[in-house]
Amino acid sequence: MKAEEMGNVSCDLETGLCSPQEDNGAEEIWIQEPPKVSVIYYTDPICSACWALEPSIRKLQEEYGSQFKLEYRMGGLLPGWQAFSDAGNGISKPSDVAGHWEEIARHFNMSMDGDVWLEDPLDSSYPPSIAYKAAQLQGEKRAEAYLRRIREMVFLEKTNIAKEEHLLAAAGEVGLDTGLFLADFHSEAARIAFDKDMEDGRSYNVRGFPTLIFVGPAGKGYAQSGIRPYEQYVQLLEKAAGHSLERQPVELGVEQTMQKYGFLGTEEVRVLLDLDQAGALSQLAALEAAGKLKRVPVKFGEFWRWNKVS
Repeated sequence: MKAEEMGNVSCDLETGLCSPQEDNGAEEIWIQEPPKVSVIYYTDPICSACWALEPSIRKLQEEYGSQFKLEYRMGGLLPGWQAFSDAGNGISKPSDVAGHWEEIARHFNMSMDGDVWLEDPLDSSYPPSIAYKAAQLQGEKRAEAYLRRIREMVFLEKTNIAKEEHLLAAAGEVGLDTGLFLADFHSEAARIAFDKDMEDGRSYNVRGFPTLIFVGPAGKGYAQSGIRPYEQYVQLLEKAAGHSLERQPVELGVEQTMQKYGFLGTEEVRVLLDLDQAGALSQLAALEAAGKLKRVPVKFGEFWRWNKVS
């Protein structure tokens, strides 16, 4: 058969033969895909309550992560200290934050060293927020790792993450292309993306952090601000989905969990694996004694690093 006579050609799945087919037009079909819920997480790199929420966010991702998409948005907590005031928490200057952080740390068992606000206070949370948007241009997973790293730096290591040198160092530590990161950090695109996050937040009536917005397939969402019991987040996830979701229990032990994540606090391990505080601490200490973990000095409680040499 000549090429011009072949017309529509189709390769048959069963026979493997490619032959002319009648052109009957396009067939209308319906494709059923299980819809995912979106969880829009409004946060800020220096938000103490967001740091305290880390154990629950990690657990939600482990148990239901295949059934929802998590989207981080930056809220712009601290534009600068000029005219800034948080009367509810008695904060009007950097030194006021120190005690507030440590009060939150003690309550939620997630260490925070408020001395950064006395020794090298941040003048704004905008630079690390824009840095996150720059990291996001290299992929969501790396951006998430970047956000976690700069939080560790400011809350545990007393590092002023408003300074470019520290933001750049964190980029290298999580495997970002540092040259590209630096160019994006100073680009208009990253600033516009950050401004868009804040603009959208205002339209969603986001007034504080953390705020999680659980959005169903049809676009209807449910916003919850502040730190809530873990079960409440699961309920909102299911409410947005419109049906019950299948929980995927975390089946890793303490050793496997530490090997997977590399660096966690005792509270994060406790929440993730449904352990009591004493039980989690005992197992972590045993791994330390076996040379598999290193205890990292922090101001309150314990953080642990997987010993890759072991």
